[in-house]
Amino acid sequence: MMYENYVGGEWIESESGETFDVRNPADTAEVVGTYQASTRADAERAIGAAVDAQDEWAGTPAPERGRVLRATSEALADREDEITETLVREEGKTRSEAAGEVGRAVDVFAYYGEKARDLGGTAKAPSGRNATLRTRREPLGTVGLITPWNYPIAIPAWKLAPALATGNTVVIKPATAAPNVTRQVFECLDGAGLPDGVANYVTGSGSEVGAALAEDERIDGVSFTGSTSVGTRVARTASSDMKRVQCEMGGKNPTVVMPSADLDRAVEIVGVGAFGTTGQSCTACSRAIVHEAVYDEFVDAIAEYAESLTVGPGLEDPDMGPHVSRSELDATLEYVDVARADGATLETGGAELEGDEYDDGHFVEPTVFSDVESRMRIAQEEVFGPVLVVMKASDFGDAVEVANDVDYGLSASIVTRDLSEANRFIEAAEAGVVKVNEKTTGVELHVPFGGYKDSSTNTYREQGDAGLDFFTTTKTVYVDY
Repeated sequence: MMYENYVGGEWIESESGETFDVRNPADTAEVVGTYQASTRADAERAIGAAVDAQDEWAGTPAPERGRVLRATSEALADREDEITETLVREEGKTRSEAAGEVGRAVDVFAYYGEKARDLGGTAKAPSGRNATLRTRREPLGTVGLITPWNYPIAIPAWKLAPALATGNTVVIKPATAAPNVTRQVFECLDGAGLPDGVANYVTGSGSEVGAALAEDERIDGVSFTGSTSVGTRVARTASSDMKRVQCEMGGKNPTVVMPSADLDRAVEIVGVGAFGTTGQSCTACSRAIVHEAVYDEFVDAIAEYAESLTVGPGLEDPDMGPHVSRSELDATLEYVDVARADGATLETGGAELEGDEYDDGHFVEPTVFSDVESRMRIAQEEVFGPVLVVMKASDFGDAVEVANDVDYGLSASIVTRDLSEANRFIEAAEAGVVKVNEKTTGVELHVPFGGYKDSSTNTYREQGDAGLDFFTTTKTVYVDY
């Protein structure tokens, strides 16, 4: 099917007349959908529609805005199986992973639908008599959202829902690799009674649509999730005219394994974090930093774990699905070659899967390297694939130093039974998300999410109450009566 943009409450084609196909990463012979190759003019039209709807939506009582979000949540839940299958066919996740992500979107809209009831300000004690002093929380205005392909419904949900709850109007550009589940969200928003122009959906390239959102003076804020290289460009462009900017970007996330840890549990924590979602997560564990006392045993066990995983089309619900695209697969294979050239030891995996069900898809073996040092590129650069490096640490202090010895700081975890080690790691880890005896992936929707260093612009956090902060500004009100 050919799918259209959603602008001003209508489904319309691009002015360009051009389209692009999205293919199933498990079977590239299957075209999942055809989408609009939109231009800057299309984006500008969507921005105009959002600006025109801005005052009316901001003036809508917050509980009424919340009602629309709750109805959207219910509509998504009613279509959960359909949307899950769309996500699998488009992005490549396993059915279980996709179902979990769709469920997250359902919950996010429900959560912010309820949070809309609590929006407001705070009352403070004035210095003088016969006076009041309070604050008002008001929407930014019109915001641009640029979202990635690896969580193509969860991340749009946790940007769209707080933006709409707080009274902003929106233009969203989903990733071209997986735009359909976001489109399905817009079908649900439309069915829930969202007024025309309040939220707009435009597909197309970052150089056309994304650039327009970052550059247009009518946009009051830009929220981006994606690679550090692209996010840095977006932030610099958007902030040039004082737009508010929020970017969440890459990671090189460590899990430290100490001698006191239950080794089987440590292997499971690292393995799920490294190979879940085919390693295509900004919070994926790409470095296991293991105390020398248990290093050899851990290397053998994690290699065995990787070899035990089933790889196949996501609809069959294997342990691991394909890469989203040929370019992502090629990048992973290139990093395997780089690691070998730098002297790392390939313990298992590292090859493209071929034959039978693999020939028409982007499949790779779960990969484990040992004998990796911090100076190596494989220990410093984000791979975004199912590649785990195992690094040796002489003691706790050495492990923390290695964990922090990267430009990223998104998620970090430690596996230990030592309470002192756990708390010292929480204090010392240079990461926005720190976990004890848990995998680096997976976050709760009602607490802040974001990174340190090159993982974030370090301006605003997403999700929970913090997710509302980016989309609002504060007005202080003095009244002398």
